[in-house]
Parts: sequence; C-alpha cells; structure tokens
Amino acid sequence: MLDKKKFPPAPKLKINGLIRAREVRVIGNDGSQIGVLPIRDALIKAQEAELDLVEVAPTANPPVCRVMDFGKYKYELSKKEHSAKAHQKTAQIKEIQFRPFTGEHDRDFKVRHAKEFLEAKQKVKIILMFRGREMSFQEEGRTTMARIAEELNDVGHEENPVKKEGRNLVMVMAPKSMKVPHTSPEASQVKQTN
Repeated sequence: MLDKKKFPPAPKLKINGLIRAREVRVIGNDGSQIGVLPIRDALIKAQEAELDLVEVAPTANPPVCRVMDFGKYKYELSKKEHSAKAHQKTAQIKEIQFRPFTGEHDRDFKVRHAKEFLEAKQKVKIILMFRGREMSFQEEGRTTMARIAEELNDVGHEENPVKKEGRNLVMVMAPKSMKVPHTSPEASQVKQTN
C-alpha cells in the first residue's frame, strides 16, 4: 500500500479519454492557441505529438485543454510542493515544567536548558504545575515565575506574561531579536560637522 505522506496527491485533472466535453479549447505544448476543436480532433492532435490532452480549466466554456506530457507535469508539481515544504519554517516551542517547591539546583538546571533553547532561537513555554493542596501557594508560584523570567532576560523576553491555565501557571519566553547596531554619539557628531 502506498504511503500518502510520501507521495503528494496529484490534482484531479481529466486526461485523454476521461474528458467528457464535446468541444474544447486547445492550447499547444508550446503555449500557442490551436482553437476550439471537437474532442476527437483534440485527442488526435495530442496523439500526433505523442503527448497527453489535459483539461486545465474545466469550468470555462468551452473547457480549456492543453497538450502536454502529463507525467512531467505531475513531477514538476510534486517538486514545487516539496520545495515549498522545505522552505517553510515551523516554530518549535519547547516546554519546561516546574513545581512550586522545585529545589534550587533543579530550577537552575532547567533555567540553563531554557537559556540554551532561547539561544538556539526557539521559544520556551514555562509551566508551573500545582497539584492538590499546592493551589494555595500560587503567590509563591508567581514569584518563582518572576525569578525565572528575570534570569532569562539576557537571552529572551516574555512573549506571553504569566497567566493561569487550569491548575498551572504558564509563561512563554521568546528569543531576543537580533540587535540593530547603532552608531556611537561621537560618530554622529562627526557626521553633523562634515
């Protein structure tokens, strides 16, 4: 069985004997207008050129068909789709989870990982999870989240501030954008005097 993810689906185009219109407007392989022909004559033109007759605009009146190599056309379409997918940049959000009373060493270890993710230009979702009676310690949780945000300020900034989602406190940190180099005040004074 073919894997659907491996092979992109070809567009639902009618070719050769599957075209049901009586008359079609035919475009040659080189892009020239051949004209409106009965379907039999159009199929004969395509066979003479050893190519396929492909219906490219079925809703037009009469439908528009093109004489082309259908296999080559499908290959080019799949190539375009593959290159489009390759150039897409998917944003990854890494998650780091804490508890209200996470130990100092564990918290530092997780913050260090968050810094590595931010330096690699990835967003980090920081989750502080409360269980059971820990819900009564939300103020301690908010101060912990503020400390984490302060420690990550040199490599990132708060994209979404701390908010409560169910039994958790959640914050999203984004990497700092590239800094725009600015000129020093002395250089700007030199420009003004010249």
